[in-house]
Amino acid sequence: MARSSIHISGNLFGLILAVLESAPLHGYGIAREIEIRSSDALSFGEGTLYPALRALEQDGFIEARWDTSGTGPAKKVYELTPDGKAELARIREAWRDYSRSIDQVLGGLPKMQSA
Repeated sequence: MARSSIHISGNLFGLILAVLESAPLHGYGIAREIEIRSSDALSFGEGTLYPALRALEQDGFIEARWDTSGTGPAKKVYELTPDGKAELARIREAWRDYSRSIDQVLGGLPKMQSA
C-alpha cells in the first residue's frame, strides 16, 4: 500500500494516545502498533516518535516507567493517564468534525450559494 501524501505528523499525538488506550507499550511497540493498525500506511521513526512521547509525558497525558522484567535491557514503557484519556476523547471529536468537513468537500455535491 502506498504511503499517504497527507501530512500525518500533526496527528501523531492522537495516534499514540489511541494505541496506549489498549495497553501500556514501549516506544518500538507503539510504532509497530501504529504500522499494524494502519496496514503499514503510517510509519514514524525514532526522531519523530520519541520527541512526541516526551511532549505527551510533559503534558501529563502519558506516564513512563522502566520495565526490568524479562531478559535484556530495561525498557521504558508508556501508559495513558486519566488526562490522556480525556485528551484522546477531545482529539477524536475534533477528528470527527474535521473528517466530516473534508468528506463534505471531497465527496459531496456542490452547495452553490444563490447570487
